[in-house]
Amino acid sequence: MPLPDPGPPGLDPMAVPLRDPKPMLDRVIEQWGGHQDLWLFGYGSLIWKPEFDFAERRAARVHGWHRALKMWSRVNRGTPANPGLVFGLLSGGSCHGMVYRIPAHEGLETLGRLWLREMPTGVYDPRWLDCVTPHGRVSALAFTLSRRSPNFTGELDDARYRAIFASAVGRYGSSLDYARQTLLALQHHSIHDAALARLVRLAEDAASADAAGRA
Repeated sequence: MPLPDPGPPGLDPMAVPLRDPKPMLDRVIEQWGGHQDLWLFGYGSLIWKPEFDFAERRAARVHGWHRALKMWSRVNRGTPANPGLVFGLLSGGSCHGMVYRIPAHEGLETLGRLWLREMPTGVYDPRWLDCVTPHGRVSALAFTLSRRSPNFTGELDDARYRAIFASAVGRYGSSLDYARQTLLALQHHSIHDAALARLVRLAEDAASADAAGRA
């Protein structure tokens, strides 16, 4: 099976950043102000592995953006030679996820750690999004992905997804494990994502067919 096209460089934190992430962090801190609790919107791994303390968590929905497994990962879930996939938040549609409330006095430290995790190369566009929750609306910081980013995969057909799921592994595990863990976390919070469920089923069906062929 041929390896998926690695596409352009960008997700290796050892590489030259696509953009300097510090000005974006400074801008977010200025916009937040530091006087109120900080809200963060999670739509992928932040749901099942936030790696920060929070005072409150709520189910939330954002309009005008949707979760998509269309971002190359060359370290965490793949390699430069065989890149994997992680989620980005793309414009259009809507997205169910979780919002986290961080006490104001912990906001700066949390943002600093979050930038090291999510923004080593400045790949995302941090945005404050209006999030609808069962207890009212909140403005939360989210990491969105531009379709102009070199890390945006563009449209991938089923064969490409199958090839990536079958082979791409990075320092934190495989792309398929990442997709499965996200799907399980969404289901745990009663969030239905038909597109993700279809991709995971596609990979699992392909793995079962391969196993049957070797039997």
